[in-house]
Amino acid sequence: MRYAFIAAHRDAASVRRLCEWLAVAPSGYYAWRTRKPSSSQRDDERLVERIREVHHSSRQTYGSPRITAELRDQGEGCNHKRVERLMRLHGIRAKSPRRFVRTTDSNHSHPVADNVLNQQFEAEAPNRVWTADITYIDTTEGWLYLAVVMDLFSRRIVGWAMADHMLTCLVEDALKMALGRRQPSDGLLHHSDRGSQYASQDYQALLKSASIQVSMSRRGNCYDNAVQESFFGTLKGECASERYASRAAARTSLFEYIEVWYNRRRRHSALGYLSPEQFENNFSMSSPSIH
Repeated sequence: MRYAFIAAHRDAASVRRLCEWLAVAPSGYYAWRTRKPSSSQRDDERLVERIREVHHSSRQTYGSPRITAELRDQGEGCNHKRVERLMRLHGIRAKSPRRFVRTTDSNHSHPVADNVLNQQFEAEAPNRVWTADITYIDTTEGWLYLAVVMDLFSRRIVGWAMADHMLTCLVEDALKMALGRRQPSDGLLHHSDRGSQYASQDYQALLKSASIQVSMSRRGNCYDNAVQESFFGTLKGECASERYASRAAARTSLFEYIEVWYNRRRRHSALGYLSPEQFENNFSMSSPSIH
């Protein structure tokens, strides 16, 4: 194990220095290097290459649990502990999400709804609970604001909109996309913060016209919409960690992330490491309707 660590990190420091740190003799390391690898070592080397491929295709965002799930789906017989060990040994790490600033403006005179959701972040079927929120994306041309609507059942982003402002029409456009795509039946619960956009008369009228029940977070309590907050943290860590050259570049990148990667391919820990689309497909095969 120590010799394999030295081999994996010899570009970062001299072999002699690494041997000193690990209390092994350089001669022992070089003898190990010339020794014919065992079948176990060859299999580890093969698996490391598979791990690197999955890690790269995930935008360097997958840690060992998601990589293990992906490898198993590809027919690779491996366990999480082995993948974790090899990733640690070869310095393969997932990107870390970064913190971000809230965008909620709750200083307004619009009526606000009770917190009906009450941090119950599970839904028994699609189109039972939607959550909504806004975040900002940094570009050299200024902020690009992103509004999304998430189906809590599958964590799928069912509606989204982008603009260079945070006017009510931004969140309306995201909701209209979600309604057009999903066409939910009566009984849907919509949860958001109590920001002026979501509490506005126009947005509430749109919800009412679709027979949607309203729920809002308590003032200053980010945990009341924690799943949505988590999504934005993931998006900023995996897709928008650096300033974009333009709003147009950000739009293209965010579209690809949401529609191609996140909804259809990214494995979600809360869904048994399935993607939102896979999770919904599995449900639809066992149910006559997703409404």
